[in-house]
Amino acid sequence: MPSRPTSVIIPPPEEIVVTSKRVACDGGGGALGHPLVYMDMGEDDHVECGYCDRRFVLGKKKRAESEYTSPAARPPSAH
Repeated sequence: MPSRPTSVIIPPPEEIVVTSKRVACDGGGGALGHPLVYMDMGEDDHVECGYCDRRFVLGKKKRAESEYTSPAARPPSAH
């Protein structure tokens, strides 16, 4: 396999700050999205999506695990 040219810059994965250790990811939806997956950080303060490499980082303001937030919620401008 040929090596990748060193001049190619690969952007880092998207990092999303969340308030719960349980998160869901759909890759941003639309044609470039992926199946909805749920992830739990466990003892860590971050988790990465196995499909799109998005990194979910636990913010300082925490929320109760029983509080539900729709994983598909996006601002109206994103639709």
